[in-house]
Amino acid sequence: MNPIIMYGSAIIAVSIVIYMLIKQMDIKISMFLMGIVLMFVGIAAGNGIAVKDFVGTGAVWLDPLLAIAQQFQQTLTSAGFIILILGGYSAYMTAIGANDVTVSVITKPVSKIKSAYILVPIVFLLGNALSLVIPSASNLAIILLATLYPVMRKAGMSTLTAAAVIATTATVMPTPLGGDNVAIAQELAKYPEYMGMTVTDYVFRYHAVISIPTIILMAVAHYFWQKFMDKRSKANDVDEVELQEVKAIEGGALYKTVYALLPIFPIILLIVTYCLQTFAGMNINVNVEVATMFSFALAIICDVIKRKSGKQALQQTETFFKGMGGAMPIVALLVAATIFVTGLKSIGLIEALQDAMMNIQGSGLGFVLPLILVLLTALIVLLSGSGTALFYAMVPLMVALSTAAGISAIAVSIPMGLAGNLLRAVSPVSAVVLIVAGSVKKSPLEIVRRTSVPMIAGVVFMFVLSMILFL
Repeated sequence: MNPIIMYGSAIIAVSIVIYMLIKQMDIKISMFLMGIVLMFVGIAAGNGIAVKDFVGTGAVWLDPLLAIAQQFQQTLTSAGFIILILGGYSAYMTAIGANDVTVSVITKPVSKIKSAYILVPIVFLLGNALSLVIPSASNLAIILLATLYPVMRKAGMSTLTAAAVIATTATVMPTPLGGDNVAIAQELAKYPEYMGMTVTDYVFRYHAVISIPTIILMAVAHYFWQKFMDKRSKANDVDEVELQEVKAIEGGALYKTVYALLPIFPIILLIVTYCLQTFAGMNINVNVEVATMFSFALAIICDVIKRKSGKQALQQTETFFKGMGGAMPIVALLVAATIFVTGLKSIGLIEALQDAMMNIQGSGLGFVLPLILVLLTALIVLLSGSGTALFYAMVPLMVALSTAAGISAIAVSIPMGLAGNLLRAVSPVSAVVLIVAGSVKKSPLEIVRRTSVPMIAGVVFMFVLSMILFL
């Protein structure tokens, strides 16, 4: 294909997708549309559609739609199925009140701590732990504003310090239940060098090694930065906000213990299995789907016992299947990203990028690719507030580009994935920052000034650590 047509088509398509991201519009349709257009450009140039063993419909103008249908079928039988199950389980935990119990049990001890600045790292770490149960940064912030914000203010913490901690709680906790981790693990497992990799392997062998030290560093950075900023402002911070009442949880210790564990029971089961495999040499292989379905069955039994009515308990299970539908947009985003990349492959751009990456291989500059992707992630997140959209869009490309650059795909996926989640709290247009700012009656820029140093410190630390361990 003529290089001018190839690069011109690619630049226009990528620019449109980036524009959609910056404008906070739903980019799925944009990626689908651009992918189809690029496939037609590839067909016109005689390249065809860049899908392995693709057999067309016989009508060229229908072939891109067939490629989309086939990609949906493939995604729904792999990563998509896991994401749907996780969405259903999360919805069911909310319906039976288990998430409320977990929040209550974890946050209650904090009310006994009276030191404002000691609370800063404690609440930050607790919030990160709660993100395992409540993965939405916005929803978690709303819950913490209701439960822990009054406690933090009563302990003498300034409004901006409390707001900054809450705005940054959903960061990079290592969890096999995360949709982004599921997506990249499924993609890596397609290639011989990562054959057999599960999302549990990816999270506990690679992600946790970087994310846990990063979270601890950010907790320490929060403590010193918020203390410095409070001393610097010396403002009379006596304003209060009207907050909803903390939901009271009734029931005995056994009920609270069991229901507090149910939302994270799939993770517990996966960790136990992983430990038995790694340290005891036992041949037990429990994947995310099995762990989640087992936990779902256990939760139904617990709910039947609690309600003393099988009929009422089984009625609640409908939320599981409705919740699966709620996770469908993530599956659609994965498919849209793959179709967009297929379009780029069809015009020959991916092959050209791989050739360009070959010049990096062996030059000692292997960190250039992950650095470029992290910087691009930072730009998109800061402008759009979206932390994971670009990551999902890049998933189909990570292995190909990292292989061409002569580096591990882990050295690309970990920094890019973590950067998106960390920098969300630094964007003044992100949903979590806007929610927190509106609740405490401060401007988003004031919140960002308080969140920027801990989060940027986390990004720099995790990137350097990733390059040391995985490059």
